[in-house]
Amino acid sequence: MRTAPTILHLDMDAFFASVEQASKPSLRGKAVVVGGLGPRGVVATCSYEARVFGVHSAMPMGQARRLAPHAAYLVPRFELYRSISEQVMRLLRELSPLVEPLSLDEAFVDLDAGGAARDAESAQLAGAKLRTDIRTVTGLTGSVGLAASKMLAKIASEAAKPDGLVLIPPGTERAMLEPMTVRTLPGVGPATGDHLRRAGITTVGEIAEAGEDELVRLLGKAHGHALYAMALARDERPVVAERETKSVSVEDTYDVDIHDRVRVGVEVGRLADRCVRRLRASGLSGRTIVLKVRRYDFSTLTRSETLRGPTDDAAVVREAAARLLDSVDTTGGVRLLGVGVSGLADYTQEDLFAQAAGDRAEEPAEEPGTGPAEEQSTSPAERRWPSGHDVRHAELGHGWVQGSGLGRVTVRFETPYSAVGRVRTFPVDDPELTPADPLPLVAGTESGESGQPSSLPLPASLPKS
Repeated sequence: MRTAPTILHLDMDAFFASVEQASKPSLRGKAVVVGGLGPRGVVATCSYEARVFGVHSAMPMGQARRLAPHAAYLVPRFELYRSISEQVMRLLRELSPLVEPLSLDEAFVDLDAGGAARDAESAQLAGAKLRTDIRTVTGLTGSVGLAASKMLAKIASEAAKPDGLVLIPPGTERAMLEPMTVRTLPGVGPATGDHLRRAGITTVGEIAEAGEDELVRLLGKAHGHALYAMALARDERPVVAERETKSVSVEDTYDVDIHDRVRVGVEVGRLADRCVRRLRASGLSGRTIVLKVRRYDFSTLTRSETLRGPTDDAAVVREAAARLLDSVDTTGGVRLLGVGVSGLADYTQEDLFAQAAGDRAEEPAEEPGTGPAEEQSTSPAERRWPSGHDVRHAELGHGWVQGSGLGRVTVRFETPYSAVGRVRTFPVDDPELTPADPLPLVAGTESGESGQPSSLPLPASLPKS
């Protein structure tokens, strides 16, 4: 393990919910929950104001509504989140060529590789500048952890939340870890935590005291060795700039179980088309087609078929997925379907199962529901108005959907740069109301140009508990 805290972990604060608050003045300082709003929807993330009421990520949306009935419940705007994530990742790459994204809102950075930091002082300066730059470019806040290893940097960023910076000085790692709960360590979930608790082990220090042999006996060889090393603050994992993509897949969970076999087949074909679009967008092709089916009783089946060569042909993937579906019993209903492609390559090869070129199905249109272009191609009566999504009125300008139903849609007219806006209700087929693209969160930062910087206080080191 290195001797200076030059590994940085960035975790944006309540990312999806913070984006929604930044873009909607009326929601700032309010409880906001982002996720699937159907009967089987789950919380993707929520604002800190919502967490006060016990709402958290991965919670069923119905439970969240019971805990915080007054909160704003919004459908995710993933294209906007991706564009803001790209701005943040560009700032990270200015610090170092070694950036390892973990998700849209989280990444490791090796500051030493880019010369941004060599010791604790320069690392803290780099982390402070990064937080200021993120706020300037996006209007959002992120928490930064700095340490000599990836595990410790992630622990530090968690301690820094929200909107802070924590640095773990080299040589203090063991003393800092000892009083922490075992759940602090990566890979220790509820089941492993309960297993250790029954053995009388509740803190990281007690893991170290138990010894490696005892942990292997309790948890098995691989897990026991790894957990003992982490309890001793040993983590030699490097920051990896590029992660190999192993598969491309899409899946949908349905609000109501699908019982009609024909409908199941149509859904599988639609998923195959979406999967191919993602495959092509990544410049990849694949040999193995995978079908995932979760049935009414929560049992999950996967089936796969390996082709004779890699393909990115939508007709080929649809046909393979349909063949796989033939081998699955969907009696009783289906709650989730997924189609994936693995065995990826950066080239394609004509597959022997493909139909002749003249017989192939026409390429599918743009994926439904992904943006304003799709909405504008439908008649007004056919439009859907997802809660939280952007709209424009010919007279009143830009706004967002507060809710819709019973043939009406309610819109609040405000922008990221305006005061709290007024609310109006329209028929869902009002010709003057159309879906719109999101506006940038900071005026003049469409491509990441600087706005006005903000100076924030930074804690210097990690508290003991």
